[in-house]
Amino acid sequence: MRSHVARLRCGKTIPLLGMGTYCPQKDRESTISAVHQAIKIGYRHFDTAKIYGSEEALGTALGQAISYGTVPREDIFVTSKLWSSDHHDPVSALTQTLKTMGLEYLDSYLVHWPIKLKPGVNEPIPKEDEFEKDLGIEETWQGMERCLEMGLCRSIGVSNFSSKKIFDLLDFASVSPSVNQVEMHPLWRQRKLRKVCEENNIHVSGYSPLGGPGNCWGSTAVIEHPIIKSIALKHNATPAQVALRWGMSKGASVIVKSFNGTRMSENKRALEIKLDDQDLSLIDNLEEWKIMRGEFLVNQTTSPYKSIQQLWDDEI
Repeated sequence: MRSHVARLRCGKTIPLLGMGTYCPQKDRESTISAVHQAIKIGYRHFDTAKIYGSEEALGTALGQAISYGTVPREDIFVTSKLWSSDHHDPVSALTQTLKTMGLEYLDSYLVHWPIKLKPGVNEPIPKEDEFEKDLGIEETWQGMERCLEMGLCRSIGVSNFSSKKIFDLLDFASVSPSVNQVEMHPLWRQRKLRKVCEENNIHVSGYSPLGGPGNCWGSTAVIEHPIIKSIALKHNATPAQVALRWGMSKGASVIVKSFNGTRMSENKRALEIKLDDQDLSLIDNLEEWKIMRGEFLVNQTTSPYKSIQQLWDDEI
């Protein structure tokens, strides 16, 4: 899979196909088992976050694979994310993540959402009184830069940042973000954001590249779409393979979550598919629909975002 990589501004390469480890049940054993299977199949890019509850299981599986000699640490790309209640101290948060995972460093550490919650809030959906009034992204980013200086991670980045929020960050950042991880799939193509990121040498990583089927907030609309199905039929491929290949054809890495070995193997075969101009044109004309809307970060009283439009700066 060495050729199926993108180069980050820091010089590191990121494999275009990544495995997501968000598991609503936080099932440790099935996560460990799935990561071992993924490594055997050829996955080398793994994505987690403090709030997913999968850091420990992923770290355990990676540690085992490294100690067994299955794969060297330098061949693996590991991402985790700063949760919103840890914005006041990214260094401590990342130090704890490394301890939880049993790793010496992460390849990428991302600010999970552009929102600050009160310290100690460890639920994905905050209550009204758990928001901080001040976004404080500048101070948060200084903490992220400190993580990089200390060698706790090889690159820093953001997640769920709009074009405007990227520009705002670039205004004060000493170190620009290497990555912006956002929802991206054939029904939410992120054209404007991809252009902004490309112009500023920021790699786009796409989460929910299949539309998040299987998640409580997700949808099967992408893989059930008649156009995606017809392109799949033409290439003797699955709709999932078409959706993943589309994301990679735009230069993005795609983070796909499946703990099923057969589907993991199928998804990896997306690397072998070649979409033609007609396929890409058909996808570019599909009606767009954002699935992960972030309503849980919007309220009229305590959140800095009073509307969905404010959260995404009208990119919705």
